[in-house]
Amino acid sequence: MESYTNLLSQFSGIIWGPAMLVLLVGTGVYLTLGLRFMPLRRLGYGLRMLWQGRKPGDEPGDISPFNALMTALSATVGTGNIAGVATAIAIGGPGAVFWMWITAVVGMATKYGEAVLAVRYREVDRLGRQQGGPMYYIKNGLGPNWRWLAFLFALFGTIAAFGIGNTI
Repeated sequence: MESYTNLLSQFSGIIWGPAMLVLLVGTGVYLTLGLRFMPLRRLGYGLRMLWQGRKPGDEPGDISPFNALMTALSATVGTGNIAGVATAIAIGGPGAVFWMWITAVVGMATKYGEAVLAVRYREVDRLGRQQGGPMYYIKNGLGPNWRWLAFLFALFGTIAAFGIGNTI
């Protein structure tokens, strides 16, 4: 059993090591620069749009900007965001807050990219409901040769859902 634990520890060190950090933060920096700091520049517009609500001419099926934000946040904020922040501050001290803010700024562009891709490549099922997300933009955006990756994403997401909520 100890060798299995050591193997998992080594695997975890490779997956969550410096290469993954550079990949995640590097992607965020790349998107932030490519979008010319759009998530920061357009923050005021986003807040105005959020609080104005629906317009009188909107179709009945449209959700309000506030409901759209709450739906996006519910899929993003989880137990890791709560426990992760507390753990980072406990281990890293006040300096951890600075680095969390830096990664949050570049993470906004990454989240924006995810949302745009999800809307761009969503599908309508036979009942007329919108369906989207990473498996759809992998399948529809990258083409049929990447269908296997969309399947793996959905499979691993399902497997992860069984244990992640119970980690605290």
